[in-house]
Amino acid sequence: MKKKLSKLDSACVIAIRDCMGTKPDEKILVITDEQKREIGLALHENAVRLGYYSLLVEMKSGKINGEEPPAEVAELMQKFDVVFCPTAKSLTHTNARRSASANGVRVATFPGITREVMIRGMNANYKKIAALSIKLKEILEKGKFIRVIAPAGTDISFSIEGRTAYASKGLFHAKGESGNLPTGETFLAPVEGTANGVFVVDGSMAGLGLIKNANLPIRQAGIRIEVENGYATKITGGTLARKLKQQLDAVGKDAYNIAEFGIGTNDSAKLSGILLEDEKVMGTIHIALGNNVSMGGSVNVPIHLDGVVKKPTVWLDDKLIMKEGKLLVK
Repeated sequence: MKKKLSKLDSACVIAIRDCMGTKPDEKILVITDEQKREIGLALHENAVRLGYYSLLVEMKSGKINGEEPPAEVAELMQKFDVVFCPTAKSLTHTNARRSASANGVRVATFPGITREVMIRGMNANYKKIAALSIKLKEILEKGKFIRVIAPAGTDISFSIEGRTAYASKGLFHAKGESGNLPTGETFLAPVEGTANGVFVVDGSMAGLGLIKNANLPIRQAGIRIEVENGYATKITGGTLARKLKQQLDAVGKDAYNIAEFGIGTNDSAKLSGILLEDEKVMGTIHIALGNNVSMGGSVNVPIHLDGVVKKPTVWLDDKLIMKEGKLLVK
């Protein structure tokens, strides 16, 4: 009697077959750690069940998002066609991932993934998400300047002139394509040195989870990050703010770089405290600190931390593209 597939098994099959478009003769590498072993093992076992050659490698979990994996793991990544990375800390913005992609390897990263997020996120309509994400990419690349405001106190502006935007669409079929799974976002790197203003993270923060004080009166909630000439210069907001500063200070000044601006395009995602899902939520934007090399910038540090902003209003040059969390792009 055939074993009935679990919801997690079904999510893994979607990742392997649909999202990565894995061909019968392609080899799969699954890189995981002790914290995300359940997801790593499920991906590996389903790959083997589907008839693929698959290798499962478990390493010790990293301390921060963007930390490089061991050299042996980075070397292994070059030798496979498809690589899955369900890990506690993100391997997305690492030299190891970038080198594998440059070598034609297709890489899917799952930073902080949980069973629930995997099941919910992988059952989204990725054709619809891809179409919206690509359309947003085309729109952003025609613009020069972004301004974002939001109810909790966000008011920040920056240049995007000449920047390439990236549509993380959940379908990575061409050589060298990579991105998060589950996914659904369009993002780019603001031009270094141009961001000024303040953004208030009131959704969730990478490594810190949901913002617990979000029920306080407007302008008292969240992590308040003041920005001057492309760098965060002051971070306030109680315990979470102190924890964020500790992570950034451990890396140095460039960890405070305004690295990314992204717009969520996944209408199946919801705020869960897992940044992998949170930054994809339709009706939010996110701004990241630290490394921006993966998206065409020049700041290469071993940290990349995203903060999610709720109910944003976004202008591209003088055109409104999002109003109070409602995307005006169809």
